[in-house]
Amino acid sequence: MKKQFAVMEGMLLACSMALTGCGGDSGSSASSPEEQGNRVPSPQATATGSPAEAQGGDTPSASAAELTVQFGDGGDPFVMRLEDNSTAAVIAGYVGTTDWRLPVYSYDESDVMEYYDIPSRYEIPDNSETVTQAHAGDVFYSDPNRIVLYYHDAQINEAYTLIGTFDATAEFVDAVENNPVLEGWGNQIVVISDGE
Repeated sequence: MKKQFAVMEGMLLACSMALTGCGGDSGSSASSPEEQGNRVPSPQATATGSPAEAQGGDTPSASAAELTVQFGDGGDPFVMRLEDNSTAAVIAGYVGTTDWRLPVYSYDESDVMEYYDIPSRYEIPDNSETVTQAHAGDVFYSDPNRIVLYYHDAQINEAYTLIGTFDATAEFVDAVENNPVLEGWGNQIVVISDGE
């Protein structure tokens, strides 16, 4: 009887450990968002919302070395080469689960830069430092949750994290400057994807 009780107790303990996720080899009791299966919505347009409202998506997974960007829904794709830092990696991870379709803004009709606000539900690490020179094609992260693109050279004094660069060809600059206004929204759109 004692043997049967000991065997049943062992089985119950094993089942309990399996159900609670104990006994793992990670050495940590906290699980990552990927392990928890959390879903982070994508900033894609809805039929009734603004272009930056969510439709669904996953937390970041693997990150890419480059992303594809289109200026306008039907625009030509341009490759953004990513920097090797945690900010760029997290952004690439989110974009790897679902394309980002973001409205375009600029300061006082700037002719050197534009920016794209990322919904606040995305958690992106900030590794900013003071930047005094932006080159055409530089892409920065600005805390909180803003991507800033310089398509012409500029003298600046901003706290940014460099996340990527484009080849600032004449075609690229033309695509940025002549991005059509999205019908029904009154502003331009940028589409960021992992290119797959």
